[in-house]
Amino acid sequence: MGRKEDNIMKATAIMDKLSHIRNIDIAAHIDHGKTTLSDNLIAGAGMMSEDLAGKQLLLDFHEDEQQRGITIDSANVSMVHVYKGEEYLINLIDTPGHVDFGGDVTRAMRAVDGCIIVVCAVEGVMPQTETVVRQALREKVKPTLFINKVDRLINELRVTPEQMQERFIAIIKEVNQLIRKMVPAEFKNEWGINVEDGSVSFGSAYYNWAISVPYMKATGLTFKDIYDHLANEDQKALAKKAPVHQILLDMVITHLPDPLVAQKYRIPHIWHGDIESKEGRSMITVDKNGPTVFMVTKIFLDPHAGEIAAGRLYSGTIEKGQELHIIGMPKPNRVQQVSLFVGPDRINVERIIAGNIVASVGLKDAIAGSTVTSDPELEAFERIVHISEPVVTVAIEAKHVKDLPKLIEVLRKVGKADPSIQIEINPETGESLISGMGELHLEIVQNRIITEHGVDVVSSQPIVVYRETVHKKAGPFEGKSPNKHNRFYIEVEPLPLAAAEAIREGKVHMGKVRKKDQKEIIDTFVQCGLEKEEARKIVSIHGQNLLIDATKGIQYLYETMELIEEGFETAMKTGPLANEPVNRVKVKLVDAKLHEDSIHRGPGQVLPAVKAAIYGALLQADDVLLEPMQRVFITIPQDLMGAATRQLQSRRSVIETMDADQGDMAQIVSKSPVAEMFGFAGAIRSATQGRALWTTEHSGFDIVPREIQEKVVRQIRERKGLKPDPPTWHNYVY
Repeated sequence: MGRKEDNIMKATAIMDKLSHIRNIDIAAHIDHGKTTLSDNLIAGAGMMSEDLAGKQLLLDFHEDEQQRGITIDSANVSMVHVYKGEEYLINLIDTPGHVDFGGDVTRAMRAVDGCIIVVCAVEGVMPQTETVVRQALREKVKPTLFINKVDRLINELRVTPEQMQERFIAIIKEVNQLIRKMVPAEFKNEWGINVEDGSVSFGSAYYNWAISVPYMKATGLTFKDIYDHLANEDQKALAKKAPVHQILLDMVITHLPDPLVAQKYRIPHIWHGDIESKEGRSMITVDKNGPTVFMVTKIFLDPHAGEIAAGRLYSGTIEKGQELHIIGMPKPNRVQQVSLFVGPDRINVERIIAGNIVASVGLKDAIAGSTVTSDPELEAFERIVHISEPVVTVAIEAKHVKDLPKLIEVLRKVGKADPSIQIEINPETGESLISGMGELHLEIVQNRIITEHGVDVVSSQPIVVYRETVHKKAGPFEGKSPNKHNRFYIEVEPLPLAAAEAIREGKVHMGKVRKKDQKEIIDTFVQCGLEKEEARKIVSIHGQNLLIDATKGIQYLYETMELIEEGFETAMKTGPLANEPVNRVKVKLVDAKLHEDSIHRGPGQVLPAVKAAIYGALLQADDVLLEPMQRVFITIPQDLMGAATRQLQSRRSVIETMDADQGDMAQIVSKSPVAEMFGFAGAIRSATQGRALWTTEHSGFDIVPREIQEKVVRQIRERKGLKPDPPTWHNYVY
């Protein structure tokens, strides 16, 4: 029996000891060393060759990940670590660092209880570092810190011991500031990181060593010893004295919570059902004998096994042959296999109990975010809220007509595996629109359709996904049904930005307002600036928009309201200006006149009337386009700052800061329209002789400048096959 199989046997034996389980992920800015660190932790657990650790990149097992040298998909591994003579099961997820794949980080955070934030000692805290800390704390995932690539401080920067310590202090201080700014209130005094208690460690993942203050005290190693080993280029000896897997996994066991501790505060945060119910108590206590409650956070596509649903089991047990319900789907699915992950491999086991990360084959109706359970009446988990949203689109179609049916099936699978992308399929024309987080994201998706699924496709140039919103209040606007027997009067006005952000951040339940959510919705929106009476009358939430019933005593309105909500949702999906989604709008139904006979107020009458009333009001309220923005961070030699700023300014960018106090290097931060950033990578390389390092993060939506809006609207409408000139509110007066 190999060490890997032996490790898995040990893992299954530990599962019942909840205090000996840790579910963690590793998160960081791109190229700060997450996957290299994961390799060495896996090697330390005896699950791969120590000689290959840091070089094989076991968890970057897709071909495109190896070619590009970046992590694209999160990857899971279960391993055993011995701490103070006892065996612990570590379920670890390695996550991407590139901003385009941040959705995978968010979904991984739902499955874990703690994380190791990795920061490069040379680069320090970077934009994506701040993002992953925010992602962790939003899911109530406790952070620890590993400062990586310490060897580079001596080998490249030639720092003194004092300078090295100063750099460490600065990084720790900055990470603590991020934590204090975003930590849940109940952990304000508990979740900071601290060198003395060992929640911070330092080292080199590539050279397989690390150190922490508790380990130095226990072994007698000193900071001077570490510095001398580095100065003498003797890192192999250092790796024997202070192996990275021992220091970091000891830190995980000491400072990150087990499922029994974590689920007490995480379940009320991610599940809004009745905590005192049988299912609620079972999840809080991590009861293996309770109802099965499993949240899918990732769908993997295996060429042999098909779709594999991976995620966190919060209650009960999953075993082969079990029938489970996917909430929202009509029929149960039968579990065909249950496995633990070891990177690209899965090792089948008889069963997995609550408190663990699970891989299951057979849950064909599940998608990332699905709630899977033995109880079909269970309240679903809260939706996973992503930091950014799809803002770039390409149109793709099969190169050969015979491949069209296969392409549609492949897109369905790709959409399940990566819910960060949005797919719209037109089966009549064969054209499909794929929207993603950025150019690289879409390039990867297209490449996998061709190489992994065997469908040749051709694609358009990337295009930007805009939004529509309003400048001012307008209405009431009358919408008449085709039979003229029903009339709806709609007002619209801008939704306060705080309210739109509350929706985006998942603070309220999307869709039709349920009675049990009403108090939470009222409290949330009153805090965001709405009047209490107005918040009380919200009937539906779609996108970042509200539908408010401001009517009084309208006969037959109650039985027509479902169709009114449907008309509202349709109007919010594609606005009148450019058929782009509507954002940040308050839609008020202020009056209605309805026919007494229900046959005269069916969908064919109500839906077009409501949509027309909303469109007319939007256009009266000065409907405008919102464009997606990116914050662009460029690190560059000071003598090339002019070349970089010229590139940014030529792309309608607003330069926010220019910091030249970093030795001979400077950092430029700008806010730039995504529409202007296509081709920026090649342009900045050419302008700076390849010496610029740059990264981006999603920065919300801003109003398109008035002087170019008309041109942009015409371009969008022509591309969509619409009349170039947008309608006016007069077009909706019947």
